[in-house]
Amino acid sequence: MADSIQSRKTDHLTLCAEEDVGFRARGTLLDGVQLVHDALPDLAYEDVDLHTEVLGKTLRAPILIAAMTGGTDEAGRINHELAAIAEARGYAFGLGSQRAMVVRPETRGTFRVRDVAKTTLLFGNLGVVQVRSMTTADVRSLLDDVGADALCVHLNPAMELVQPGGDRDFRGGLETIARLVRELGLPIIVKETGCGISPSVARRVALAGVRAIDVSGAGGTSWVGVETLRAEAQADVQARSLGEAFWDWGIPTAACVAAIANESKNVTLIATGGIASGLDAARAIALGAHLVGVARPVLKALRSGGAAEAIALLESFERELRAAMLLTGSRDLAALRQAPRVLSNELLGWLRQL
Repeated sequence: MADSIQSRKTDHLTLCAEEDVGFRARGTLLDGVQLVHDALPDLAYEDVDLHTEVLGKTLRAPILIAAMTGGTDEAGRINHELAAIAEARGYAFGLGSQRAMVVRPETRGTFRVRDVAKTTLLFGNLGVVQVRSMTTADVRSLLDDVGADALCVHLNPAMELVQPGGDRDFRGGLETIARLVRELGLPIIVKETGCGISPSVARRVALAGVRAIDVSGAGGTSWVGVETLRAEAQADVQARSLGEAFWDWGIPTAACVAAIANESKNVTLIATGGIASGLDAARAIALGAHLVGVARPVLKALRSGGAAEAIALLESFERELRAAMLLTGSRDLAALRQAPRVLSNELLGWLRQL
């Protein structure tokens, strides 16, 4: 199992950085959110305030460098470089799945980034199926090891069904999440891995005490697609066939954010899944998100041109977000969440039927 996890993590990095693993025929529907132009914003560009408070920490901008990797030497280098950028720019940072820390304890150093991210809002990460068989004390030990401020419990049934040797038993997930809420002593963020979270799931986890949700909607990286390519490389005909059928499975990011925001006013909402620009970020925040996450574009920039290219990408991201706020007359993020917007018929259809 240890060798399998290491091989899988290496494959994930390579495929995400080098192959076309985006959704093929389904987008985020963020392009179905048109923000209404304000020709008299009565604001100076410098007055636009991107600061936000999330889970008790103040961020300089509402940006999360989202969970990607861990468990290999290359993954450790990437985590350190991106965590250092998050620290310098006042963002949040998410670790990839910490399962490798359990199976291969020698990989723990690849997840430890506090030496370069002393004040960063740092999210740990474990799958709900793995947590189900762990004691709460063991989970807390993993989080204390990396100095995490919160735990992302990821849900990924579609990805697991396609993954060669993946999980097939998803019972007890809600009970496991409720146990962690009661016993862990750190905030719990329930997140998907690219297929989105419906209002029904959001209601169930909120009733269990969860106060933060990362929608990880459809339209960005298809992790079903990633596992389909891995199955193809391993000549696993059945897994590849299933993956091809479900490559575009999921709820678009915009539909997740808008639907959950309409119902769950007391939940911190994180929008990940195909957030490709600052304008996408502005649209997601206008729909109700408090934080937006970006993953594969930053990874590709880092692999292509190092930290300088990743920083340049994020600077452009911030400029677009700030410009969108000025052009909607939004002095701060709370104002942007109240800004007028026009929604496409396709997005409205999702919201009516969800």
